[in-house]
Amino acid sequence: MDAVPPWQTVRSARRGDFRIFRVRQDFKISPQTGREHDFFVLECPDWVNVIALTPDRRMVLVEQWRHGSETVELEIPGGVMDAEDEDPVQTGVRELREETGYEGEEARLLASILPNPAMIHNRCHVVLVENCALRHATAFDEGEFLLTRLYSIEEVRRLAREGRIRNAMVLAALYRFALAENLL
Repeated sequence: MDAVPPWQTVRSARRGDFRIFRVRQDFKISPQTGREHDFFVLECPDWVNVIALTPDRRMVLVEQWRHGSETVELEIPGGVMDAEDEDPVQTGVRELREETGYEGEEARLLASILPNPAMIHNRCHVVLVENCALRHATAFDEGEFLLTRLYSIEEVRRLAREGRIRNAMVLAALYRFALAENLL
């Protein structure tokens, strides 16, 4: 066999709706054995993470409480794409402005990453925004509070190496940025 064949979906059933994600059970046929198996999939909206650079090449990061880990995490700005959002770049620009008050130029998509394709169906889009400056007041969502921090690219590398930046999708975004900037 030269390629991994897809599994045929026989049927799907919704098993739960929990506002930020839904649980779907898929029944599929194994292309190898012909037997039916069931799989659970989390249906989540797409997400956007933003690498925001000031004119002097400092990176805009945020500190915020994360309920899953019950820790304060140092991350890049980002957020969920709303149902009406079609463009991850525009969503990233909006999230950057709302969370930090920063706005920039030359926003572009660096990558679209699969957070966990084994069981989650969404994408995390990495957006780069350059020449950022503080131009607005923050506009946090009701359940959100963040502190904005500026770090040089070398400081961000050190913080990631030391384990101070631990969010896997943030680390993946920083890696894609490092590849795009020929920093590796």
